Amino acid sequence: MGRHKKGEEINGWLVIDKPRDMGSTDVVNFTRRFFNAKKNGHCGTLDPFATGVLPIAFGEATKLIPYVTEARKEYEFVVKWGEATSTSDTEGEVVAFSDKVPTREEILAVLPQFFGEVEQVPPVYSAIKINGKRAYDLARKGEEVVMPSRKIKIYDLALIEELPEKQARFRVECSKGTYIRTLGQDIALKLGTVGHLKELRRTKCGNFGLDDAITLEKLKNMVHSSTPNEVLLPIETYLRDIAVIAVSEADAAKLKLGQGLSPKAYGLDGSVEYEAVATHDGKMVAVVRIDNRKIAPVRVFNL
Repeated sequence: MGRHKKGEEINGWLVIDKPRDMGSTDVVNFTRRFFNAKKNGHCGTLDPFATGVLPIAFGEATKLIPYVTEARKEYEFVVKWGEATSTSDTEGEVVAFSDKVPTREEILAVLPQFFGEVEQVPPVYSAIKINGKRAYDLARKGEEVVMPSRKIKIYDLALIEELPEKQARFRVECSKGTYIRTLGQDIALKLGTVGHLKELRRTKCGNFGLDDAITLEKLKNMVHSSTPNEVLLPIETYLRDIAVIAVSEADAAKLKLGQGLSPKAYGLDGSVEYEAVATHDGKMVAVVRIDNRKIAPVRVFNL
């Protein structure tokens, strides 16, 4: 029996344009095998029904997953008016009908009501855990599931176009934890009708957008190319809109040992506490928290 290979030390990001009808974990498992990588994980789960930006972190990049997951997301979604389904998307049975199809003016008039911080009740068919069990598993067993509401934030919501067959396409920029299926259903209810999502596509997840993404098909076709690793983005890609401090070699060594640095030495104002990334020679050394007392390492990278 040959020994099972542990996998290679691969560090970086792979942004997948997730296909429909595939789970986020399936994408993680496929890409881990594809690169024979030791360790990877995804940021911000997408339902099998949804498509679009799914960032996969490899190796040391996995330390940044919580930051990307916390970041804002952007989606495009299509609502079909007049039919509500048990899952608020195309997967469920139709549970309610309405003859009302809202006009463009009516739609534009209600959208501002969704801006800002809102309480949202997640759909019963979701991956949220209730008493240790996933809500969708309880729902499929026919158990009565009461979902607690949660605070989410909508930064932008726009009607892109009206479509044939009683449909409309929207774009939303929102906080983590926002259920777009519920948003689509709530917009319909606010308009005096019912509705469900026909399509859901994530166009942005934190700093990662569709421009960074590659399809699984394209990835599979790269098996024969000499360097499939070329599609991996460096860990530093995460730095697109975060404060960066270049530190000396000696200070980089201190941070790696978990020691803090003086903000004054770097001329930093720490009156408001914030997080940044310390780099040396263009490589990430650590995510640091800066206040007026010190620059403290939060997560350290071994690159």
